[in-house]
Amino acid sequence: MNKPELLIPAGSLENLEVAVLYGADAVYIGGQHFGLRAKAKNFSMEQMKEGIEFAHKHNVKVYVTANIIAHNDDIDKVYEYFEEIKEIKPDALIIADPGILTIAQEMLPDMEIHLSTQANNTNYKSVNFWHKLGVKRVVVARELSFKEIKQIKENSPDTLDIEAFVHGAMCISYSGRCLLSNYMAGRDANKGECTHPCRWQYHLVEETRPNEYMPVYENERGTYVYNSKDLCMLEYVPELIDAGVGSFKIEGRMKTQLYVATVTRTYRKAIDDYFEDESKYRNNIPYYLDEIKKCTHRKFTTGFYFKRPDENEQIYNSNTYIRSYTFIGKVIEYNSEEQIVTIQQRNKFCVGDQVELMATDGENYVTTIKEMWDEEGNLVESAPHPKQVIRFKTHKEFPKNTIIRLKSKEF
Repeated sequence: MNKPELLIPAGSLENLEVAVLYGADAVYIGGQHFGLRAKAKNFSMEQMKEGIEFAHKHNVKVYVTANIIAHNDDIDKVYEYFEEIKEIKPDALIIADPGILTIAQEMLPDMEIHLSTQANNTNYKSVNFWHKLGVKRVVVARELSFKEIKQIKENSPDTLDIEAFVHGAMCISYSGRCLLSNYMAGRDANKGECTHPCRWQYHLVEETRPNEYMPVYENERGTYVYNSKDLCMLEYVPELIDAGVGSFKIEGRMKTQLYVATVTRTYRKAIDDYFEDESKYRNNIPYYLDEIKKCTHRKFTTGFYFKRPDENEQIYNSNTYIRSYTFIGKVIEYNSEEQIVTIQQRNKFCVGDQVELMATDGENYVTTIKEMWDEEGNLVESAPHPKQVIRFKTHKEFPKNTIIRLKSKEF
């Protein structure tokens, strides 16, 4: 039984470095064109090159998204884009559109191709069709159950890899191919510009009473009628492996470094614990679930894996995330002689706050900040300025890019 790949999203170079540090086997990134997260920071070609070199130095693979559904005026630009991709040598391209696949095979004949979930693959005949066209891996549609994924694996050649989403935001439209954003906001979700109108609050207006807004209720709890819970499969690592999923894909290229560190470290530990000793994995499930809730999340669901989702998989009274912890900074360097850590601040914290430094092995180092200094060595009571350099004492050494978080006061 092979250990599955842990595939982590990286919406920026910083996030890529965090994913690598916390245990990713591979990361997927987008350039500034042709990916489905146009509002993420994304990578310039130079940043992409730097990120790939950094990841490869740590034996981590990098997959580049080119998974828009292309229109005619995209084609020439795709040729230009792939000409640049040739030079930076990612490990695979993630593609949904047959036209873009054709261009990739023409220009990058040795490049591994992964078929995006946008291609809506829900059966083994479809999967085998793409494999015969040169696709090495298929990201199966999110609408599949364990049973269906297992049937695909059993009816496909061993040379085909199966990748499936195991964590993150769910889309209300079929495998994410949605027209709602384009219709309502003029921004095409199939070209990476989704405005998430599925999570907006809706009211009903009667034609002759244009200023009278009546709530739209699916039940008494609220009006967010398309607002899905987040997928979380931490409790079902054995079932995913048994179904033949060879790559565990995490959603979230627009998420923070705290999110990337938390999901990477937690799923890394869950997978490793299971392969070390299944009873250890089972006993640690409460720990995994507690940890995964320390980054932004909605209530959790198992999606389509066990059954078709019903009204209980939606959140009706809010479209906001639960934020029990705040990302306050990351380590720049550690002075072991003075036992002082230097960090780059990301959100405000103060003397007296109890902060957690997230060790890569799964442990949390909790310390109360008794005093701290700014970059010039002045004692300060708080760190309110974005990206401010701050120093304080710790009795444990932490590597560069270690994430530091602070429990929100309401939790």
